[in-house]
Amino acid sequence: MLKDFRIRLLLLLLAATGLLITSAVPYEDAARPRSVAEQNWVDSVFNSLTPDQRLGQLFMVAAYSNKDKRHAQSIENLVRNQHIGGLMFLQGGPRRQAILTNRYQAAAKVPLLIALDAEWGLDMRLDSSMHFAKQMTLGAMDDDQYIYQMGREIALKMKTLGVHVSFSPVMDINSNPDNPVIGNRSFGEDKEQVAKRGVQYVRGLQDHGIVAVAKHFPGHGDTDVDSHVALPVINSDLAHLTNMDLYPFQQAFQSGVMGVMVGHLYMPLFDTVRSTSATISRNLVTGLLKEKMNYKGLVFTDALNMKSVANLYKPGELDALALLAGNDVLLFSEDVPVALAKIKEALAAGSIMQDDVDQRIRKILRAKFWAGLNRRQPIDVPNLMTSLNRPQSRTVAQEIFEHATTVVKNEDDLLPFVRLDTLRVATVTIGAATGSTLGEIMGKYQNGPVYPVPNRYAPDSTFARILPRLAPYNTVVVTLHNMNNTPTHNYGIGDGALKFIKELQANPKIKTVVVAMGNAYSLKHLASARTLVCGYEDTYAAQLVVPQILFGALPAKGRLPVTVTPELKIGTGLPTPDLRRLRYATPESEGLDSKILAQIDNVALESVAYAAAPGCQVLVAKDGAVVFDKSYGYCTYDKSQPVNASTLYDLASVTKVAGTLQAIMYLKDQGTLNLDSKVAAYLPELKSTNKRDMTVREVLLHQAGLKAGIPTWEKTITKTGPKPTFYASTAEAGFPNEVTPTLFSVQTAEDSVWTWVQRSGLLPKVKGKYPVEYSDLSFIILKRVAEKLLNQPLENFLDQQFYKPLGLGTMTYNPLAKFPQSCIAPTENDTYYRRAQLQGTVHDQTAAMIGGVGGHAGLFANANDLAILMQMNLQNGRYGGRNYFQAPVVAEFARSTVAGNRHGLGWDHGDPSKPEGPTSNLSPASTFGHTGFTGTCVWMDPENKILYIFLSNRVYPDAGNNKLRQYNIRTRIHDVIYKSLIKS
Repeated sequence: MLKDFRIRLLLLLLAATGLLITSAVPYEDAARPRSVAEQNWVDSVFNSLTPDQRLGQLFMVAAYSNKDKRHAQSIENLVRNQHIGGLMFLQGGPRRQAILTNRYQAAAKVPLLIALDAEWGLDMRLDSSMHFAKQMTLGAMDDDQYIYQMGREIALKMKTLGVHVSFSPVMDINSNPDNPVIGNRSFGEDKEQVAKRGVQYVRGLQDHGIVAVAKHFPGHGDTDVDSHVALPVINSDLAHLTNMDLYPFQQAFQSGVMGVMVGHLYMPLFDTVRSTSATISRNLVTGLLKEKMNYKGLVFTDALNMKSVANLYKPGELDALALLAGNDVLLFSEDVPVALAKIKEALAAGSIMQDDVDQRIRKILRAKFWAGLNRRQPIDVPNLMTSLNRPQSRTVAQEIFEHATTVVKNEDDLLPFVRLDTLRVATVTIGAATGSTLGEIMGKYQNGPVYPVPNRYAPDSTFARILPRLAPYNTVVVTLHNMNNTPTHNYGIGDGALKFIKELQANPKIKTVVVAMGNAYSLKHLASARTLVCGYEDTYAAQLVVPQILFGALPAKGRLPVTVTPELKIGTGLPTPDLRRLRYATPESEGLDSKILAQIDNVALESVAYAAAPGCQVLVAKDGAVVFDKSYGYCTYDKSQPVNASTLYDLASVTKVAGTLQAIMYLKDQGTLNLDSKVAAYLPELKSTNKRDMTVREVLLHQAGLKAGIPTWEKTITKTGPKPTFYASTAEAGFPNEVTPTLFSVQTAEDSVWTWVQRSGLLPKVKGKYPVEYSDLSFIILKRVAEKLLNQPLENFLDQQFYKPLGLGTMTYNPLAKFPQSCIAPTENDTYYRRAQLQGTVHDQTAAMIGGVGGHAGLFANANDLAILMQMNLQNGRYGGRNYFQAPVVAEFARSTVAGNRHGLGWDHGDPSKPEGPTSNLSPASTFGHTGFTGTCVWMDPENKILYIFLSNRVYPDAGNNKLRQYNIRTRIHDVIYKSLIKS
């Protein structure tokens, strides 16, 4: 009597606080029919069942799709013979689960309610499935709309898989950092944020047809015991319970959450018997949840096999006690027949009323109707994986980490990295395998080394071997991977790793950035770092995002959702600027359809199959984000070396715009060069030649009367070989220019070429004007102009002003001075001039003869580095927090201004007069760029902000191979890009 009085008094006090709902009806009231159709279906099904069959609807049994035939048969027997109401799938895979679901549903008299734990996506339980984000990550975001979007994506996947109930979200407030079972499954420690974000998750699920289940009532956050192992004790007082733990659940109830799960935990506030879990506490389930909080939705037990409760009762007994407490759905029953017998005994004894049980069965049936089980269709297994792999899901997953990743400390204002020309960065990945996504993306911004330490508990000796290798670098990024959620094991951070980090921090010559790709609570072991970042998880999306934030391609937006130390409190998070560097994202995030964009594969592979080129790189960027970047084929037709993202290609005439034109635009932007001045004003030696009157503008427009080309290298060889006056077989005094590794040209070779250019004839005029004639001589002249005005070699200027500040590690002339030959795709097997297989020396003969640095040819690069340079141009010189051009000089140079001339000032345009021109006819006329003889192109669309790059070595081994043009490979890929644009 005293106990009952105490509980009644407690519940009255709870109601008196005003924090509990005592009269409001939740939006989703599972006890009420929502339509006549629903009522008719529920009545029809209920009346068709025998009393025992009705009781079967209360059970949701655990099922696996990775077990043997005996397990599957046992589940089917329960469906057929015990008429269980539902299944909770645990381990397995989507396709196997779908097959079994179809089988079990076919055996069921009443369609089964299928449930899944999918807090962070299907991969919480199933292999071959997508991971979104754990709730601590969601709690760190600055914008909770993405939680709704995640709920939507998970819901759509569940419906595709024939699942109707998601045991999410977790509404527990993580008030105990040592909690081993909740931890990063909670949104955080702030009740308002937990409630707000939980409601968004609920709406995302339920707006798209999935029953959401808030858990673990009445709050599982303040414990350091894992309820899978033992029964936690929650010693909350009345004020804490009402003001904190119950608040998120109350908000979820008001928002219409259709289900709630009662946790396995003991609260002395409600029960005096130590073994009374909340799951079997009538005071909690009926008194508090159903009566005082007026919750009308489905009440699920937590899994009844968990040791915290299963060890205290015999199989079947626990189920009956849970039903008596007020639960509606008995989850993970270990012995359904025994449980049914115990429930019938309770009914016969009057411990529970039949009307009460019938009402709960009807609630379950109403949930089935809401989930569409009145019109159930079999799962489409053949198309299942295609349907599950929605491209939009990848976009949402990445956006979550873009908004969650947190710069926790930035004491030296090191982040984001701005000065890439002075930055020398190395990366050490602890716990990550070789070839991690994080290391790959780091390399796209600066070509620094990555030292992987796969064993997160590696000994001191492993780190001792790495330390000396870091001496040349002024910045070291240490990333911690494969972490866990166990506080007692430092969250998976090894002692050797912690010692290594401290040694780095003690080195005054090195700035150290520490990145935890795991639980935010782990930061307490890393709090001495001056630059500290939390990535929260170690997923593909997280590894993709973190380097982009370090380099300022993305701004940091996240804030800690929990307090880690007195200094690292909840809400800690330093915003960093967006430096407008090239990003890496999904096609859908930028308005392209990835399924259509994937057709690039067909065209690129066709080029390889038809020997148009042995291999190629294709890159597409939209709105400053790379959305497609793939390598195809091999460097040679013997297939000995695959092309990869690091492969360097000879850019050929793309050098004109990636090299010389950058300098010319710079000079124009600085006011040093007047486009309408005569070239002879800058190169006085032309005043006595037929080129005395041509202007810089005319040369840029290829309308100065210059011939397409003139004999140069031909003058330096005979039928028997190179002339000794021009060449030597080794580098020696007077012969410094490497033409091939075994052929070096005379120091005055460039002067000779310049003399021949000066003496060259001009084209005849047509109606008083020179015709348009694309000419390499134009850029040989422009290089000379640039070097005269800059007073330094072109390659030095470009490296200092553009390539190094942009972080272009592969863009270079004469790559053999920096890279092994194996990194470079070979070009022609030259049988007429150099009489060698070319690999790493420029294909263009004139550029080769003068030492590899031509105004018209000579540059090598991979697609990514070329994309960075061209993105800077597409952004009119604004990139990486720096203005490379002060005025919109790129736009000025890119415009086509002369009728009948498709060229801009140095830039090329498409040719609308040809059905198969260099650009897609779907691209706007403003598209500008260039092509290269070796099988390269770059095209930029300022209207749609699209960048397209194609690199190949189609001239290997024979420059006469014209299949790339014959099959129109480059332009057809360009077509695909425009077809993939999603129309708004």
